[in-house]
This record gives sequence, structure tokens and C-alpha cells, in this order.
Amino acid sequence: MEKQFFKNTETLLRQMEGPFGPYIESFARLLTDQGYAQCSVGSRLRLIADFTHWLEQQRIIVKEITPEHIKQYLKQPHCSARKGYALTLQRFLDLLCKQGVIQKETTSIEQTPVELLADEFRSYLRQERALAEPTVIYYLNFISRFLKDRFGDGEVNLSALCAADVVGFVERQAASLHPKRAKVMTTALRSFLQYARYRGDLKIDLVAAVPTVANWAMASIPRFLPPYQIELVLASCNRQTAVGRRDYAILLLLARLGLRGGEVVALTLDDIDWEDGYISIRGKGGHQTIMPLPIDVGEAIAAYLKDGRPSSANRHLFLRSLAPTVGFRGPMAISSLVMHALRRAGIDAPHKGAHLFRHSLATGMLGQGASLAEIGELLRHRSPETTTIYAKVDLGSLRPLALPWPGGDL
Repeated sequence: MEKQFFKNTETLLRQMEGPFGPYIESFARLLTDQGYAQCSVGSRLRLIADFTHWLEQQRIIVKEITPEHIKQYLKQPHCSARKGYALTLQRFLDLLCKQGVIQKETTSIEQTPVELLADEFRSYLRQERALAEPTVIYYLNFISRFLKDRFGDGEVNLSALCAADVVGFVERQAASLHPKRAKVMTTALRSFLQYARYRGDLKIDLVAAVPTVANWAMASIPRFLPPYQIELVLASCNRQTAVGRRDYAILLLLARLGLRGGEVVALTLDDIDWEDGYISIRGKGGHQTIMPLPIDVGEAIAAYLKDGRPSSANRHLFLRSLAPTVGFRGPMAISSLVMHALRRAGIDAPHKGAHLFRHSLATGMLGQGASLAEIGELLRHRSPETTTIYAKVDLGSLRPLALPWPGGDL
């Protein structure tokens, strides 16, 4: 282990001579590889040192460590207000597990009954339903809320569910959700209730009890930004910084290719064919599409890779700027990035998610004479009906088709 993590050499010696000595260097190297600064690595190693001292006081040997010991350690007054302690200790236990020091089954912190059931449902959605990861994340968010609302942190007894539980939850949640999000919520609930029936936990079919959320097609005009505001948002990125170069490349992908947030998150270094100028997009349902890479987008990505992307073995194209330097967790991270960019540009948009750029691209194409079929092809819509929503935006083309008002010439 390198000495720069500790100012006092004696601290280093005590660490190496303790029961965790053989594993400290591996942990320090792991944190460094994940992009943690020298001072952050040092503070985490000091935490491990204090945890080691506590274990010795409790007369607990390394091979006997369990997540329960982490919980007991964190109850100490000097740990109660410290953020990140539990995660650091859990990562250290994971390292010990990989090196065969402790048993695998002891390395995961005890989950609540709701979390356990949510994990089982996650596996079902991935393996049996083969849903895309962004969809899985959205479904689990609502199902976790539903179970927490009904059972709290106690035991989950699905056989105790009734129609009133389902209806009440939907009514409370739908009041604060956009109609499309509310529709995703009800779809997730139906899927979960079918899963519970399949497991044998439900004796009655509660799927029919899930209320229908009104979401009429063509009910509202897509929200979009005019071209000059798109350019203002792009210009708000400080491309003299690593984060600015990353954000600029992401925003260009949204603005020029109309990518969804989840599609940006899923991009890897292997998805770009630099020689032929193509980019591979993994869309909804695992569908893969090869698209031409616009010159300005390619230049922005290249600038980020050259002077912005942290050194990492992670294959995701875009990485977090803070340690651990891994890919974004989900599409909400891209929506948050868009929200901050809009704020920097001084634009108070009616909608602040990643889809704002997708709608803006389609609306701009329509204004330049592109057909709905061409727009649907670029946006990778699987159904032509999905693209028809943009027909209402082109009011200029629709006016000549309107019938004259009776008596209008008088």
C-alpha cells in the first residue's frame, strides 16, 4: 500500500500488521481505480482501521464478520451522522468475499421483506418478461412504493391485499403524476399482481381492480423548444471542463438524434464505429438500431473521450464525474442533466426531461417539411400511430384542410 494515504507512517504500519493487513492494499487500489481522490481513499482506509479496532475489542475474527457487525458498529455515536460509512464497509466485505476470506451469503446487508420481494420481481421482469432495464427501473419504483404503502417495513402478506388497497394507492399517487407516468404506474401494478397470482400468493385476481387512468391519444401538443433555445442550452456547457465536455456530448445526442435517456445511459465504447461513422443504439425492448453519427456529435464525443472521460476499465461511454467512476444508474440521471442545463441557459421549459429534446427534434423536422414517416424512422417508433401526435404541431399545414365557417363570408 502506498504511503501517501497516511500522513503518519505508524498508522500505515498498524494497518498492515492488523487482521485486515493483507487486504488493505487491494482495497486502496480498488478505490483508486474507481476514481476516488487520494484524500477520499485515505479517509475510507481510516474507517477500515477504526472498524478493525472495534472488531478486535469485540473479539471478532475476520472470517466471522457479517453485515450485522456493520450495523452494530454504525450505532456508535461517532458514526451516526457519517454518510457513506455503510457503503464503504459493505464494499470492503464484498472484496473479502471475492478473495474467499468470508462466505458469499454473509456479504449482503439484510434486506426488508419489501426489498426482498422487489428483488424477486426484478428478476422476473428481466428473465421471464425480458423487459428493457429502464422499464424495469420504472416498474420497481412504483411497486416498491405500493408495497411500502401497504406493509411498511413489516412482513409482506400478499394474500391480505384487497381491491381497496389497489384503488386507494392509485388514487393517491395519480393525483401528483403526469398522465403518462400514471399509466406506467397502473401497467406496473397489473404486471405485479399477475406475478403474485402466478406465484400463488394471491387467490383472487386483483388485476381488474387497477383503475384505468385517462390518457387520451392526441390530448396535448408535444412540448418542445425552438431551435434558438436548443442552441442556448448547448452553449451553456462549459467545454473547458471535463463535465462540460461530457454534458455537451450527451445533449448533442439528444438534440441531433433524439435519443431517449435510457439509450444514452446504455451506450458503450463499443457502440461507435469511428471508421464508418455509425453509432449503435439499444432501444425499447432490446431493439438495436444502427444510425449515422453526425459530424458535430462525433467531434463532441471524441473531445470528451480525449480530455474528459476518467481513466476507467468501465465500458460505458459516459461516466459519472464523481467516484465511483461508473456509468449512470438510469435515465433519471440524464433528465437531471437536462434540467440543470436548462437552468444554466435561463430557460423555463414546461417540461424538463430528456424527452424535451426528442420532441423538439421531431417538431423542427416537421417544420422543415419532413414527413411523419421520416420522423418516425429517425425516432425509431415501432408504430406509425406514435408519430401522429406531431401532426397537431404543424398548424400551418392543417389550416388549408379546415372547412370554412358557415356564414364566414358575410
